Amino acid sequence: MLNAMIFAAGLGTRLKPYTNSKPKALVELAGKSLLERAILKLKDLGVDRIVINVHHFADLIELFLTENNNFGLDIRISDERNELLDTGGGLKKARDLFIPNESILIYNVDILSSIDLNQLIESHLKSEALVSMVMRKRESSRYLYFNNDNQLTGWKNCKTGETKVARSDMNQSHPLAFSGIHLVDFKLFDLIDENGKFSIIDLYLRLAKNEKMLAFADQSDLWFDLGKPEQLKKAEQIISNYEL
Repeated sequence: MLNAMIFAAGLGTRLKPYTNSKPKALVELAGKSLLERAILKLKDLGVDRIVINVHHFADLIELFLTENNNFGLDIRISDERNELLDTGGGLKKARDLFIPNESILIYNVDILSSIDLNQLIESHLKSEALVSMVMRKRESSRYLYFNNDNQLTGWKNCKTGETKVARSDMNQSHPLAFSGIHLVDFKLFDLIDENGKFSIIDLYLRLAKNEKMLAFADQSDLWFDLGKPEQLKKAEQIISNYEL
């Protein structure tokens, strides 16, 4: 069995003015909301349960799901109305909503990708990784670093120069950009010491010293971060060539 989690609680400040009256998840791309696109991709994969975290205009997301009968899926809401918990805190809060002891495919609502998620799952199971992170070779201001064994070794912000070293061989590692998709083993929860609001990337960097935190190289021909209006418009020009 397989769980999935859609991160949909963000404020969507980069997508203003679209998000002045709706959450980022309900912003539309070519007539279909980002949330619907993410749900349908996970439905096609055959996930058994989806958890969606909500904060900004949470009631609109709940209404949207009700009006669409949860798209025929087992969908649970992780309510972050009182406090936005970031990615790590959001995952931790949702723990009891997942099917116990089954892996969780995490999918950011503001990405569009033609990735074959079955290949990710196959690679994850074969490698016995704690976490498999979908990574791409692309321009970014922030990179995660991986050694020749695809093991996470560090992180760097190219704009500020801030660096976080997870393993001593970071300097011999290669930079890749995170795609907003990751597959985690349920036993990750037992290794989380952090509380409240925290980044899942910081959690991964802490655990990388002793755990298998591996890169899955995504070479699919389409990937978009839909976090800004100009990116949304560019994606609309291209998406007609894909069945997405």
